[in-house]
Amino acid sequence: MNIVMTGASGLVGTTLVKKLVSEGHTISRLQRPGSKKQDVGANGVADMPWTPGAEISSMADAVINLAGAPIAEGRWTPERKALLRSSRVDTTRGLVNAIAKMEKRPRVMISASAVGYYGDRGDELLTENSGPGRGFLADLAKEWEAEVIKAEALGVRVVRARFGVILAKQGGALPQMMKPFKVGLGGKLGSGRQWMSWVTLEDVVAILRRALMDEGMSGAMNVVGPAPVTNAEFTKTLGKAMQRPAIFAAPAFVLRLAMGEMADGALLASERALPKRLEDQGYRFRHPDLPMALAAVLDGAGNVN
Repeated sequence: MNIVMTGASGLVGTTLVKKLVSEGHTISRLQRPGSKKQDVGANGVADMPWTPGAEISSMADAVINLAGAPIAEGRWTPERKALLRSSRVDTTRGLVNAIAKMEKRPRVMISASAVGYYGDRGDELLTENSGPGRGFLADLAKEWEAEVIKAEALGVRVVRARFGVILAKQGGALPQMMKPFKVGLGGKLGSGRQWMSWVTLEDVVAILRRALMDEGMSGAMNVVGPAPVTNAEFTKTLGKAMQRPAIFAAPAFVLRLAMGEMADGALLASERALPKRLEDQGYRFRHPDLPMALAAVLDGAGNVN
């Protein structure tokens, strides 16, 4: 299969590229000006300069859209919000417009989204049928998904992958979460009652690979494990896995002083999302509970080969 991919330099993208190439697929990595330099010369991988609005290869069987600037990297200034939006919404719009110009269109487009779509919902159980929430991240995800849905009118099967917190030792949120534990200062954020929907990188890659191949998968899909936990439970479990204490709480007001709007929007928001559609389709998680997942990730057993 010939696959065009954005966001190939990120945590999910780099791992997914290696997996797909090992299975005989060819990957065209779209690179925007100023994007992170990637390895070159790998068999089955080609890099293509691209800006939203430009055409893409008419030989593509599939498009995987993982582009997006990191959410938790710096305060949400107006400039940062504009970057977060453009890297997601404008990129997705550009891909769909490029697909519209192709004589032979790809069979499937998988596009990243996030459980931030649901907003801060307390203890509410959230499935793919739950409506969008309020706030910057919810509005961003809603607008992001609205662009990729347009590809359905072009005859393309569309999967909207709503990612939770992806657990991996080599990148993403987990290494940042581990830092205070390493110096004995780990603990819950705020009250710790906010729910966290998590999933291992190994499961993410397996889910995206299945979505690529399985014509029965379409629409919104919560890419999260089946057992969300509160932040207090997450930090307690992480501390145990690292053999470090988890007794130091970071008060909500301190987080707000340090990070502004991002504290409430990303760190203190409660999203108790469940993978209902994945479970309905018989997907079996490699790591269904948090202690098992963290143990596998931290000792390397959860790495994707």
